[in-house]
Amino acid sequence: MRFLLYETGHAQPSAPPSQQMMEEVGKFTEETKRAGILLATGGLAPLGTRVRSSGGKLAVTDGPFTETKELTGGFALIEVKSREEAIEWAKRFRKIVGDGESVVQEVFGG
Repeated sequence: MRFLLYETGHAQPSAPPSQQMMEEVGKFTEETKRAGILLATGGLAPLGTRVRSSGGKLAVTDGPFTETKELTGGFALIEVKSREEAIEWAKRFRKIVGDGESVVQEVFGG
């Protein structure tokens, strides 16, 4: 089963991550690679572009989006045996990075 794990947080972090945290995240990422579950990972730029369709008309809007209270900071696409296993990996990540929220969503299709 494939899952998208992504971190959400406030638009402006209070401080950059510490060197120790970055090292721990690096070790965690290496562990997911050794376990053979990591398919892709990355960080997302704070700005984006939205493409909306309404009544057959398309609108393109460049960010930042003032109505957005949270942003997606990074993601990992993993392949594991169960939703519970995906949640356990997300919990381990949260223990490293501290306060915030990680979302676990199953990915369907190929």
